[in-house]
Amino acid sequence: MAGKNQRGKQQARAPKAAKVHKAALTHTVADFEAAFWPDEQPVDNAVVMTMGALHEGHASLIRAARKQVGRDGRVAVTVFVNPLQFGSGEDLDRYPRTLAEDVRLAEENGADVVFAPSVDEVYPNGEPQVRLSAGPMGERFEGASRPGHFDGMLTVVAKLLHITDPDFAFFGEKDAQQLAIVQRMVADLDFDVEVVGVPTLREEDGLALSSRNRFLSEPERAQALALSRALFAGRDVAAKGPQAVREAASAALDGAEGVTLDYLALIDPDDFTEAPDDFQGEAVLAVAAKVGSTRLIDNARIIVR
Repeated sequence: MAGKNQRGKQQARAPKAAKVHKAALTHTVADFEAAFWPDEQPVDNAVVMTMGALHEGHASLIRAARKQVGRDGRVAVTVFVNPLQFGSGEDLDRYPRTLAEDVRLAEENGADVVFAPSVDEVYPNGEPQVRLSAGPMGERFEGASRPGHFDGMLTVVAKLLHITDPDFAFFGEKDAQQLAIVQRMVADLDFDVEVVGVPTLREEDGLALSSRNRFLSEPERAQALALSRALFAGRDVAAKGPQAVREAASAALDGAEGVTLDYLALIDPDDFTEAPDDFQGEAVLAVAAKVGSTRLIDNARIIVR
């Protein structure tokens, strides 16, 4: 994809001197635009959207973005805890805010600008009366457990795409349903951006990196390993078909202490429906559960025969 100029017109990419990455922290759209487009040089640019509390998984997204646009391109990281994504009884107020550490991690991994707007900056007219709908894809699995979550997510992603005007947007495969819905939105609504998924990073013992892991006690962290064990058990029998995958993953979760299962599903990634028993090809084996009071999600992409 060709680089964009200051407001998105397609132009040929021009050479530019190498730069030292010192990330600018911005809080308003005007300040972001001034920092992210300091001149009219048409270079590739990328965005990594986050809700903060950054960890090595986010760092991998930023590094992937930097690799994609090269040393002369521009990488923006957004940090915004979007209230539209949180339902009644969810953990909006509890969600960790660690902006100083987030800026440091973003800078160390190649970000040029961190955009950390207030709620009033993103929604200057108050809670938006018009929102995007994730449709049927947003009503299953995570959407069934968190009604309205994906509508709120898509609304802010669309706004941030308009503000940052990227050539590339990087999302983690750990939030597989979110990634699939964003990709569908971009395709269906003709957003001029390429959405790139980045594989999940895990601890050595298999636990998927997550901002919510910090809420786990030491015993709960050990209990949380049941989720990845279930995914790996299903992956190991993928050659035997969908039913074998479901049975192996379910068996790995049976009797798991401290784990309250929300769902375990083998999913067709094209439309995020349950994969039928005769399914073959790439599938997403997904799990969601509470460990103590902390809700965790995880998934593995597997090839079912």
